Amino acid sequence: MLVQGSGGVSVVALQMARMMGCRVIATSSSDAKLERLGALGAEHLINYKTHANWGEQAFELTGGAGVDLVVEVGGPGNLPQSISALAVDGCISLIGVLTGWAGEVPTAALMTKNGRLSGITVGSQADQANMIAAVEAHDMQPVIDKTYPLAELTDAFRYQESQQHFGKICVSL
Repeated sequence: MLVQGSGGVSVVALQMARMMGCRVIATSSSDAKLERLGALGAEHLINYKTHANWGEQAFELTGGAGVDLVVEVGGPGNLPQSISALAVDGCISLIGVLTGWAGEVPTAALMTKNGRLSGITVGSQADQANMIAAVEAHDMQPVIDKTYPLAELTDAFRYQESQQHFGKICVSL
């Protein structure tokens, strides 16, 4: 499995994947954040700022098999690299659009790998109940970077935009 970055979605995906025994490759633009992702259980770490072809590197780290699942938080701008990392019959779960809402989908590359691109917005109530049960059963702890009072919501968004956070940014009511 490949997770991108160190925001809340990617960190939870990493934690849940490790909880299920998956081997995880993580990417980030920061070596310090990569170190923290490694401490959470990522087996391989790729700095995408220093490795422009990070998808190819992820593919090679699997011994040429590719990853079965990519948790895609970057969006259309990342798809060529994510497809490069993908295994035959693999799936890219598109849950973020940090590179923008619109963009080209390299359909030929995706088809060559018989890959699937699946959009995710929210799950069902049953999915949430199952996730909560798994989190409780494995005593998974959330990674919370900062908590802001509601009155400082604008500051919370600014902090998120700065991309300095690791894990979740919370707002207290």
